[in-house]
Amino acid sequence: MAESPLPSSPPSGQESHLSQTLAPRRWLGPVAMLGPAGLWLVLLLVFPTVLILEISLVPGLRLGQPAGGYGLGNYLQILQPVYLRVIGRSLAFALGSTLLCLGLGFPVAYWLALMSPKRWRNLLVVAFILPLWTSSLLRAYAWITILRPSGVLNTIFGVFGLPSQNWLNTPTAVLIGLTYSFLPYMVLILYASLEKLDIRLLEAAADLGANPRQQFWKITVPQTLPGIAAGCLLVFIAALGDFVVPTLLGGASSMNISRLIYNQFLGPTRAWGFGSALSMVLILAVSLAIALLLKYGDRSTVTETSQ
Repeated sequence: MAESPLPSSPPSGQESHLSQTLAPRRWLGPVAMLGPAGLWLVLLLVFPTVLILEISLVPGLRLGQPAGGYGLGNYLQILQPVYLRVIGRSLAFALGSTLLCLGLGFPVAYWLALMSPKRWRNLLVVAFILPLWTSSLLRAYAWITILRPSGVLNTIFGVFGLPSQNWLNTPTAVLIGLTYSFLPYMVLILYASLEKLDIRLLEAAADLGANPRQQFWKITVPQTLPGIAAGCLLVFIAALGDFVVPTLLGGASSMNISRLIYNQFLGPTRAWGFGSALSMVLILAVSLAIALLLKYGDRSTVTETSQ
């Protein structure tokens, strides 16, 4: 019985010609899909960042004055003690609010994810994030009403015979406002991470004689560590560049880097070169935090929270 001839493959020359013909079609579709978003990204993010970088390299540039040559004078000006204190204060506000959000948010997220009734769980989560549905400006003004000398807080203190407090326009008010503003984000990220916790490991640890403290530090924390890192870095990034809370609650004694940048562009000095240098420092700090978030944070929890 004669064997049927196998189909002959095209010559090598035809294969190379076919691959050259199909190669443009392979990237044409992705380019067509990503083109509008990429153009939008270049126009509104890359191009302005490059422009700020160029302005930051012009020492002493002010609005309405001719520009000189390029140099690092604006960046060297940042090293002055007065500006280093502002940067250090900004980092302290961001770090302090992050630690407070973690300390307050972890017990809440733990209760929501593992101890609250399942039928009420989604409703409780929605109720907890309700403040995010209002403007940050309105929330800051609400805290002014609470913290001012004749405000709600001192009224409650007076009822119980406690001494009144003057926390408005102090670093304490800034920490309170930042913690209140970003606590829901921390809780949501931790909740998404704790919801995936394998309860069987906790039960097995209890059967082996581990007490609740050992279960927490050896099982709960290691399993939720990526979520903790993601929540801390996200709150730190947001608090570092916040403008509304330090401006309304902090007063002149709580100058941070975002307010300093605002003063350079829209204040009386109009030192755009120095303001651009400060902006590049802030962009670099945020970019570093985002890189750490992508490396050590739980990407799934951040994605679920943003959705």
